[in-house]
Amino acid sequence: MAERDDAQPHRARAYWRANLKLTAVLLAIWFVVSFGFGILLVEPLNRIAFFGFKLGFWWAQQGSIYVFVVLIFVYTVCMQRLDRKYDVHEDPESDEPRGD
Repeated sequence: MAERDDAQPHRARAYWRANLKLTAVLLAIWFVVSFGFGILLVEPLNRIAFFGFKLGFWWAQQGSIYVFVVLIFVYTVCMQRLDRKYDVHEDPESDEPRGD
């Protein structure tokens, strides 16, 4: 029991570090997609037609939103994996979270 108590703060820090790393990577992708493609690269992208619209315009209006929604699902899946890896996932048979 003492070993588990000693390892708990280390596991909690590792879990939090992994959580922050995942969040930082997904935020970086979101930044590149929304700011980079939607603002900085709009002129080169506007040279390409996409469904009758300039790609830069379409990307700023629709594409970045689609990527954001996909990132939400990616975050959900990755966090479920992290929760299971660090044993902090919720037990499906009870309402109490595990890992206390």
